[in-house]
Amino acid sequence: MKKIFAAFLIFIVVSVESNAQLFPNLGGQRAGISTAQFLKIGVGSRATALGDAFVAVSNDASALYWNPAGLVQFDNNQIMFSHNIWVVDINHDFLGAVYHLDATNAIGVAVTSLSTQDMQVTTEFSPFGTGEYFSYGDLAFAVSYARKMTDKFSFGGTVRYIEETLANLKMRGVMIDLGTYYWTGLGTTRFAVAVSNFGNQLAPDGKVVLIGKREKSDWQAFSPPTIFRIGFAFEPYEYGDHKITTSIQLNHPNDNSENVSTGLEYSWKQIVFLRGGYKFNVGEQNYSFGLGVNLPIRIAQCTVDYSFSNFVRLGNAQRFSIILGF
Repeated sequence: MKKIFAAFLIFIVVSVESNAQLFPNLGGQRAGISTAQFLKIGVGSRATALGDAFVAVSNDASALYWNPAGLVQFDNNQIMFSHNIWVVDINHDFLGAVYHLDATNAIGVAVTSLSTQDMQVTTEFSPFGTGEYFSYGDLAFAVSYARKMTDKFSFGGTVRYIEETLANLKMRGVMIDLGTYYWTGLGTTRFAVAVSNFGNQLAPDGKVVLIGKREKSDWQAFSPPTIFRIGFAFEPYEYGDHKITTSIQLNHPNDNSENVSTGLEYSWKQIVFLRGGYKFNVGEQNYSFGLGVNLPIRIAQCTVDYSFSNFVRLGNAQRFSIILGF
């Protein structure tokens, strides 16, 4: 295991220092072919601090987003809230809850919201605004179920209803997530596969009035942002109060090139956590980092997490998460 971990670290260091193109941009021509882009924004400070390399970790309530099979990878019932200060003054929020029916079955519900401030309506003849305003927002409601099929293999699924509103237009759709989680039996190594946002093409409903009082109500349909993820995680070092968790993940989106995410988490007494991650072959995103603290309080076990994600040209994103375990 130590040799594997050393090779993992060398791979990251050499890649970052060389700043080389590790993976060919074979799928770049697919960019922009999907809708409901808010579904691609990662949830939870812990997962995003690990560079989104989380499908093979997924052992808290954020598994509702990353891998539904992870709902049975922890024992307590949890409530999670995450607030994301996204780029260009966009707010992205997530609220989820997980309840264990018994030792092998768990269910969960989640709500995701993306919102912006009202924006001015502009036209060719009023480029500085007409005095009218419009709003944009997204909502997603999800129900998840997971089951331990054996002591090593788990399976989970999610049904998600989404609604996207832009001024007078509204788009609705239903999609599903499927996930698996497998403990190999070799130390703490585990392997996970997840498919997210699989569904039919979506098109808006409604009409807009154009210049000359022309109306348009026929809109093109686009696919949802389906993504296929394969992840691998293990603990190369775990002794006494110290534990290191590493994760690597291959991502295959339907609307862009394949990319790889890597993450590392250090924990001390399961109280203090330090995290870092890096994304390879993602045009606008690269490194991330974060920290967390576990605060046992009288009514619940409370975990507070923070993460910072860097963007090449768009600035950065900061997330704050709270998980309450009962």
